[in-house]
Amino acid sequence: MTKIEPLGAVRERVLENLRQEIIAGRLRPGDRLVERELADRFGVSRVPVREAIRTLVGEGFVHFETPRRTVVRRLTANDVQELFELREALEVYAAGLAAARATPEDLAEVQELLDLAAAATESGDAETITDVNSRLHDRIVAMAGNHLLIASLEPVAGRLRWMTRRNEEWPQLLVEHRELYEAIASGDPARARAYALAHVRTNYRSTMRHLFGTELDDDGASPRRWTAEDGNGHARGEGGAGVEPGPEGER
Repeated sequence: MTKIEPLGAVRERVLENLRQEIIAGRLRPGDRLVERELADRFGVSRVPVREAIRTLVGEGFVHFETPRRTVVRRLTANDVQELFELREALEVYAAGLAAARATPEDLAEVQELLDLAAAATESGDAETITDVNSRLHDRIVAMAGNHLLIASLEPVAGRLRWMTRRNEEWPQLLVEHRELYEAIASGDPARARAYALAHVRTNYRSTMRHLFGTELDDDGASPRRWTAEDGNGHARGEGGAGVEPGPEGER
């Protein structure tokens, strides 16, 4: 007898697949999500696809361009700024709590993740790097031992992961994560907060540079637009909104 998969499980499977395709860049900003095509591809009815798309709208991954056209969102400079302001407020605080509360077992788990990140960085495995780095940040927040703090980050966790995937300065990220780990392992909350703040702001500058060609000062302020031309002869970064990550155009 063929086992029938519950509708809720089907919806979650479709949702996770679509979310991961967006994060990994297989579905790119501006790509259209067509219910019929997705239902055929996943071998499901249109109902779980429709529900998954509605969830992705709520998570900020896609939006309704028109009532009949749903597309993957283009990140704007304001989207990036708001998410990094949230990271600065919550992750820096979490790092301080983690330094005060981390157990030897907690620290061993972070060290294991750093080892995985080092191996993925050496091989240039983008998806593994994104996954491990996201897990590392999640682990640090969990080490803070504050359930309200964890709940505050959950609604934007996917978008933060999506944005992390855009930053490909992987060796630098590994160095910063190791320094952050050492600061937390020292048991000094002030030191951990200082390293977490520096890491968030460095990552913010890198993300703005990669996505929009915008250079920021060390404190994350005073943007300067790059005017160098890209490989297609177009000025990069001017205007600052709705710039699509990556080299490929819309499909």
